[in-house]
Amino acid sequence: MTRLAGSSKLLRAMNESAALALLLDPGMLTRTDLRKLTALSTPTISEMLRRLTEAGLVHIVGHDSGRPGPNAEIYSANPDAAYVAAVSVRDIGTSRTPSVAAALCDLTGAVRARFESRVDFLAADPVAALADVVDQLRERAAVPGDRIRHVRLGVPGSYDPKTETIRLVDVPGFARPGLVPEIAAALGTDVGVDNDVNLAAVAERERGTGRDAEGFALLWIGQDGLGLAIDINGTLLRGTRGGAGEIGYMPLYSPDSSHRKLDLQDLFGGGAILDLARENGISGDTPAEVVAVAAAEPGEFLTALADRIVIGLAAVTAVLDPYLVVLAGPIAQAGGAPLLTAVTDAFRRAAPLECSVAVTTVDDDAVLLGALDAGLATVRAALIAAIRDS
Repeated sequence: MTRLAGSSKLLRAMNESAALALLLDPGMLTRTDLRKLTALSTPTISEMLRRLTEAGLVHIVGHDSGRPGPNAEIYSANPDAAYVAAVSVRDIGTSRTPSVAAALCDLTGAVRARFESRVDFLAADPVAALADVVDQLRERAAVPGDRIRHVRLGVPGSYDPKTETIRLVDVPGFARPGLVPEIAAALGTDVGVDNDVNLAAVAERERGTGRDAEGFALLWIGQDGLGLAIDINGTLLRGTRGGAGEIGYMPLYSPDSSHRKLDLQDLFGGGAILDLARENGISGDTPAEVVAVAAAEPGEFLTALADRIVIGLAAVTAVLDPYLVVLAGPIAQAGGAPLLTAVTDAFRRAAPLECSVAVTTVDDDAVLLGALDAGLATVRAALIAAIRDS
């Protein structure tokens, strides 16, 4: 009898978690809709909805009067049941952009607050600064602090979850051992950390060119840094210490050479793009600006830049053999279709390798959006698991 009771409880929890997952995705469903989608009986659906409603995860949002008989109640996930905060910390370099971007969304994914700000991390403690950012989000959205179930940080470096340490990061204070647990303690909630380019790939998978791809590589060409994210059937390859994709550090010189050490960052990072622009008489104060100017009238600069990008692209293709490589980041967005054409032509000239190349279709802050998407997926999975395990 104990085994049968346990099986019944598990089955009920599985049904409830399946119903919540469906309500989180389509958004608004009636009992009849849920019965068709789950093949469960009407009494089971009714009991399931009662329990989810009492738990505050689901509520009635209206009635369907377009069918015979009594008006059917329309159910939806309760957007206020949980919130997710996302914070993108930037290594601003020559980009002249705010050093922090932040957003807060509800359980349905609707953004309730969003802003950018400048933080002097040379003077500010990262824990206090990030706590202040999350407080500002909460105040702007008028959200109780205990409803923020997860904060996802995007950082310009790699995160080692085993040691809870951010590595290969140039933002002052962020390589400090013990920083991430300190942030979680200060915020009083679950904190996840990921490389900014990995989060851009999450956004590309959810919202952009990678949505229908089995897998893809995302080559990030930022105002300063370079990066690579590797999506394999929707799962990101992060590596043993979170350093997979740090392509900017790939050396280009021979060990026997007497020349100074060079890497891909020196070839088509932000500083190299500005130098190349000056050599070609292209005006602009930032790397993205000069690329945008050059893309308006494609010429030698764009061809030369594409030749450099292809060195990184060929390395990615030779190692991973991806079906698709997505060019992303501020430089790719600024170059658009003209840069894509130049890169495609240069790739055909440079290597006997085959690969489809596309430019990102995410025209917003991909890192911030990816942090929201990743954080929301974490919270939803936690709610469904809690129902299953209760």
